[in-house]
Amino acid sequence: MIIHKGYEDLNIKAPVVTLGIFDGVHRGHKMLLNHLVRMAKDSGGESVVITLSPHPRMVLEKDDHNLTFLTTLDEKSGMLEKEGIDHLIIMDFNNEFSMIPACDFVRDILVGKIGTRLIIVGYDHHFGKSGEGDFETIRKCSGLSDFKVEQVQGLEYDNVTISSTSVREALLEGRLDDANKLLGYNYFLSGIIVEGKKIGRSIGFPTANILPEAHKLIPANGVYAVEALLEKSSFPGMLSIGTNPTIDSNNGERSVEVNILNFESDIYGSAITVIFRKRLRDERKFDSIEQLADQMQKDKADTLELFS
Repeated sequence: MIIHKGYEDLNIKAPVVTLGIFDGVHRGHKMLLNHLVRMAKDSGGESVVITLSPHPRMVLEKDDHNLTFLTTLDEKSGMLEKEGIDHLIIMDFNNEFSMIPACDFVRDILVGKIGTRLIIVGYDHHFGKSGEGDFETIRKCSGLSDFKVEQVQGLEYDNVTISSTSVREALLEGRLDDANKLLGYNYFLSGIIVEGKKIGRSIGFPTANILPEAHKLIPANGVYAVEALLEKSSFPGMLSIGTNPTIDSNNGERSVEVNILNFESDIYGSAITVIFRKRLRDERKFDSIEQLADQMQKDKADTLELFS
C-alpha cells in the first residue's frame, strides 16, 4: 500500500475511491473495503482510501481532551494495508479545509486532483462544509463530472448496525465480548512502560504501568485477561484498569497496569501492546491487601485457563 500525504501529483490508475475516518476498521468497514478492492480489480483500476488527520472533531471542537478513538493513524494504516488497499491518501484537516463545500470537494479534489472513476460510500457517510455532503449529494454532483457513485449498506450484528460509536460504547460499558464481535478482532492498545509505585510487587504480582498513546480509548475499569506483546514475544497477562481503590495509591486517577505472567525482565521504557481477550471482573475495593492478593490468585488461574 502506498501512503500519500495530500493529493498533489498523484499517479493512480483508474482510481476507485472511498472516504471516511474508518476508526477501528471494524467489520462494517471491512465489508465496504472488500467491495472497494473487488470493484477496483474488476475495472482494472486501483483501490484508494481517503482519510483525514487530525480527526475533524479535534479541530472543530473547542475541548478535545475527552475525545478518544479506537485506533491511532498508524494502527489504522496498518489495518487498511491488510485489507489489500492500493493507496491511502491522508488529507490534512484544518479550518480552511472544513469550509470546502461538498460539491466543490467532489469536483475539484476527488475528480480534478485524484481522477476518481468510481466513489463508494458507506450508509451514513457525510463530508464537506457542515457535513452537508452525503450519498445523494455525490450522486447529484456526478451529473457534473464523469464518474460513478455507489453506496454500500451497513452491516448488522444483533439487530444493531455496526459502527465505531457502537464499538466505543461497548468498550466503555465493559462489554468486551460485544466490542470484539463488532470489531471482528480483539481490541488492543499500545503504549510505553513507565515506572509505577511498585505496590503490586509487594503482594507477589509485579505490574508494569502502561502509558497509552494520546486519545486512545481505554476500556471500562476492571480486570482483563490480555495477551501482552513485548520484544517480539507473546505472554499471558492480567490487566487492571482503574484507580486501585483497595490501596488508594492513585489519588483517584486511572491507571493501566499489566501483570505479565512468567516474565521477570526489566522493561521500563519498552513499547508494549496488550490485546484484550476476556473481561474477568469489575474493579472492587477489598477489605484488606490479603483479600486483594487472594482474588488476584483467582484472576491468574482464570487467565492461565483461558490461554491453555
